[in-house]
Amino acid sequence: MPDSQAQFEEIVREHQAMVFRTLLRLTGDREQVEDMAQECFLRLYRGLDSFRGQAKISTYLYRIVVNVAQDAWKRRRKERAAIAEPFPDEDGGTSSWIEGFACHGPDAEHQLIDRQMWEAVDAALLELPAAERAVLVLYHQEECSYDAIAEALAMPIGTVRTHLHRGRQRLGELTGERMKRKEVATL
Repeated sequence: MPDSQAQFEEIVREHQAMVFRTLLRLTGDREQVEDMAQECFLRLYRGLDSFRGQAKISTYLYRIVVNVAQDAWKRRRKERAAIAEPFPDEDGGTSSWIEGFACHGPDAEHQLIDRQMWEAVDAALLELPAAERAVLVLYHQEECSYDAIAEALAMPIGTVRTHLHRGRQRLGELTGERMKRKEVATL
């Protein structure tokens, strides 16, 4: 537990990328991610007095991030349309100006296929139940262990494994369905 403003600022610097990344993956809401991240760090600051040090500060922060994301899901559940939209860039489009520059990577067709695949994965991820989405993001994106996920989400390891298995399965099915629909639409 930090005992000074400088130590808290160091915690924020050390963990802010993880907080932003995880919130974005869990909620898909680029417009609100800064506000949600600020809420996470505010909750961390307020809760540090009660932090007993039985877990790592990152585990404690993961729990806060998941709680903030769940609060956002609850708020958006009423507002959200049935169809998830791909993540837009800063200009509201789905591509970046940098993609127009010459590069030595994959050709335009492969870049389009890759982008469509990631858009399908992102949209499918938003359709998963909250617990499965949280476990998938913490395991695959944040590379947390089963133990760390179980502690952060306050669930047994067996439940973490079940959510991970089901989440992977359903994510694959949903992504495949979305990609097939894109193929049919382009024919």
